[in-house]
Amino acid sequence: MKQSSLDLNLSTKKTRKQELLVQMDRVVPWAALIDVIAPYYPEGKNGRPPFALETMLRIHCMQQWFTLSDLAMEEALFDTPIC
Repeated sequence: MKQSSLDLNLSTKKTRKQELLVQMDRVVPWAALIDVIAPYYPEGKNGRPPFALETMLRIHCMQQWFTLSDLAMEEALFDTPIC
């Protein structure tokens, strides 16, 4: 028997990670931080194009809050994709 045959609606419950992201959006002034950092962020004229500033800022904050190394943060991003 598979979970899909039980007709359970498990997609409505938010995970702790999703709740954390909602709280982050309420607490952190992302737009103000981006305005401060944007003049110094590379434009990608040479080499690889950079990731979006807001994405990198959020990843950096998560690394600092949870004391994750670059490798651990990369694994966390691949572990559970959050939409």
